[in-house]
Order: sequence, then C-alpha cells, then structure tokens
Amino acid sequence: MPEVPSMKLAATSYVWKPALIAVAVGFAYAAVLVKLGGQWWMDENYSHGLLIPFIIGYILWSERDRFIGAAKAPQLGWGAAAVAGALLVLLAGTAGAELFLQRASLVLMLSGIIVYFWGWRVLRLTLVPLALLALAIPIPVIVFNKIAFPLQLFASRCAVWAMRLFDIPVLRQGNVIELMPLNSFTPKKLEVVEACSGIRSLMTLLTLAVVYAYFTHPRGDGGKATGGRFGWLKSYGFWRSTMLVLAAVPIAIITNALRVSGMGVLSHYYGTEVADGFFHSFSGWVVYIVAFLLLFAFGSLLDLIGKRRQNKQSSGTERAPAGITPTPAEAMPAAATTTVMSVREADSSVR
Repeated sequence: MPEVPSMKLAATSYVWKPALIAVAVGFAYAAVLVKLGGQWWMDENYSHGLLIPFIIGYILWSERDRFIGAAKAPQLGWGAAAVAGALLVLLAGTAGAELFLQRASLVLMLSGIIVYFWGWRVLRLTLVPLALLALAIPIPVIVFNKIAFPLQLFASRCAVWAMRLFDIPVLRQGNVIELMPLNSFTPKKLEVVEACSGIRSLMTLLTLAVVYAYFTHPRGDGGKATGGRFGWLKSYGFWRSTMLVLAAVPIAIITNALRVSGMGVLSHYYGTEVADGFFHSFSGWVVYIVAFLLLFAFGSLLDLIGKRRQNKQSSGTERAPAGITPTPAEAMPAAATTTVMSVREADSSVR
C-alpha cells in the first residue's frame, strides 16, 4: 500500500515533464510554427505538411509502450550542446531572416531535448517522426530552383521523345515545347512550368515512402538485428526501408515525365487547352496514385525476396550426417551458442 503514492507520482512525472517541455518549445518557436503552418496551407509543394503533425502524433501514441519501456540513459553534455546549437541556429536564422535555418533548428532542438532527458536509445526510436518533420520543412528557394529546373528539362525532353514516337512534329527550346495541333494553322507553345517539374510529387512521395516503410517495417525474424550496438544496420528491415525511400526518387521523376509526355501527345490531338483544364489537375492525382502503387509493388517485391532469402537460409542450416550422433561434449557449445543468440535477439528486440 505505501507504494501507491510513489507510483502515482512517477506516472504524473511522465505527464508534466513533457508538457512543460512542449510549452517551452512552443513559446520559443511560436512565430516559426505559425509561418510554417501558413506555408503548408498556401504552398502546394508542401501541402502534405498539414498531415505531418497528425502522422507524428499517431506514431508517438502507437509506440508509447516502447518509449516508456526503453532504457533511459540521459546524455546531459551532448543534449545541452545540441540545445545550445539549436538556439544559435535560431538566432542566426532570425537575424538573417532565413526561415529554413529557423525551422531546421526546431528539429535540432527536439533531438537535443530527447538526448538530454532520455538518451540516445530514445532518440533512435524517434528518428522517423523527426525525419518526417524535416521532410515537411520547405527548402531554400535557391536550392528549390536548382532541383526544379533540371526536372523541368528532363520532363520536357521526355515529352518531345514521346511525341516523336507518334510522328508528331515538335520543337523544344529549353522547357518550352512548340507543336502544331491538328486542325490548327498556327503553332502552339506548351511550357513545362515549375508546377510540372515533378518536385511536388517528389517531396510528397518521399514522405509517403518514409511512412510506408515505417508502418510495414518487418517485426519478425527478417527485421532483427544481427547483434552488437550497430547490428541493426545489417538487418533486413533497415535496408528494406532505405531502398524504399531511395526508390521514391526515380519513381516520382519517371511518373511525372510520363504525365508531361501524355499531356504533350494529347495537346497535339485536342489542343493545348487540355494542359490547363480539368485533365491537368486530374492527371496530377492519377500520377500520385500510380507512383504510390509502384512504390507498394516495389515493397512487395522486396518482401518476396527477403522471404525467399530467409527460407533459403533456414533450409540450408547445417545438419549432422546420418548415423553420426554428436557427443555431449560436442553438443554443449551448440546449446550455449543457441542460448547466447536467443539472448542477443531478445535484447535487440527490446532496443
């Protein structure tokens, strides 16, 4: 009976400490969060950021048992250094009116707080929520243009190549395509603008890839680490997630190029108005669906390869030849090795 008040006090500490931290961070980053939310609402390239807080909240709530059960090893020095660095980055971004630095400092601040109060193991458990928040931060305009313009040129080249397959006379000047629609006596210009570069679908699909990789991360034998502190780097689950996120880049670029190519061909037969009307918006949603289906198919292929590899390893286990029975002295190391492997697997699953 005397232990009940202490248990209530411990349970209460799990509530008020994160609440106070959230209030402090919210006070320090109030202006940054307001501007970030406004850009999510206004900028279609980062409209997926509106869903990020809900996804992060769901992940934290669904994994609350793992967070509570994880071993806490506060790193005061590293955590304080990260928090101080985040404050310096915030001040530098505020003084230089650089929104990206201000917003990036929020990710560094949250990472430093986690390390300061709970340690590296809890930080590892929160890597996916932190990565989702980082992906929702708009990149600087200079970097954005450096990425968008080459994608515009690639999409326009693909459109010209596809139109020439249909024997459609076409001329390209940079990201502007000049063609002669049917039943028309004047050439029309079709410009592959920034919105058609594919960077919007690229940012969205990258975020979806992280979410998809997290929620479909193997929880069975295929995702277990092979032992050691960094054994998880050799696990099937880690490489599966990495390959899914990396595959989102070419999938987004190729599907957007197919979209632009289709609009170029249709513009020849039905006029350039199809590139500005309902078909333009509708094709954007179709591209999102097709890209995600391709990502899902790639994930299913990785699961199939991983399952076959696991079955091959299990079926290829060495067996003693018929008629030869191991002596007790020979059997002891094998039993001990099995026990050690089981302990390591249990320890890695707890991690």
